[in-house]
Amino acid sequence: MNATETLEIQAPADGQIGAIVSGIDMTTVHNDSPAIQEIRNAIYRHRLVVIRGQNLNEEQYVQATRKLGRPQVYFQTNYHHPSYPEIFVSSNVPENGKKIGVAGTGHYWHTDCSFEKHPLSWTSIYPQVFPKDSRGTLYIDMAKVYQNLPDHLREYVQDATAIHAGQLRYKVQASDIDQSLKQLLDRINEEVPPVRHPAVIVHPVTGEKALYLNSGFTVALEGLSHEENERRLRELFDFIERPEHIHQHSWSTGDLILWDNRLLIHMSTPVAAGQQSKSYRIGIYDDQPFYAGIES
Repeated sequence: MNATETLEIQAPADGQIGAIVSGIDMTTVHNDSPAIQEIRNAIYRHRLVVIRGQNLNEEQYVQATRKLGRPQVYFQTNYHHPSYPEIFVSSNVPENGKKIGVAGTGHYWHTDCSFEKHPLSWTSIYPQVFPKDSRGTLYIDMAKVYQNLPDHLREYVQDATAIHAGQLRYKVQASDIDQSLKQLLDRINEEVPPVRHPAVIVHPVTGEKALYLNSGFTVALEGLSHEENERRLRELFDFIERPEHIHQHSWSTGDLILWDNRLLIHMSTPVAAGQQSKSYRIGIYDDQPFYAGIES
């Protein structure tokens, strides 16, 4: 049987996110296989896709993402796998006595790289070492949040422009010793200066409208005073992050997880003190505009 004859996509229950894909080996499926297009379509349709039963080394993980799109090389090298710069390493597990990657990443609500002019289309995660307590990720569907916005919050974001910045999430590294906080902030602002995106975006493939704000990187709504921004953003984030909007997905060995950053914000679950955790991440550009009306 070929890949399309064995591929199965189990759609989530109504109103939920997260389709389960089985019956495919990402090491053998061809780039131009209909199965790859089915997976791409499932990401757009279901926001989140979990491909079960994968057994990938680092090279195979990189190649698997190339079949789906264009892998990102993250702009900060301290996150890179030493042999594969496409792989962003989130880990507190030393290798040969050396620190690899960065520990404790992403434990705040965000969408990857919203602080860049061209945000990241999709994120893929391939967990390597699970802590004793189940490791997973929390998600919020921002298209659904936009649909449910109360009238006064909808007025806040209608035709608004949001400013995103990443400097306050910068992870200090060994090379930063003897640098002042001002020097560090100035450097990160030079590397990734604050950017502007619509507060409400239109998905370029599905046509859905989604709220494009997150408490991790969104720092202001353009044109408002500091005090008014503090008030409005707090109201918006409080609504966005309500418990009823949050979906938690727990991961199993062999899961390759992919999601659409246009429609979901996410946050990692915490790792208890003394427990080991290691995940590989590769960002993927699908080579569509991030939102309708801009260049890809």
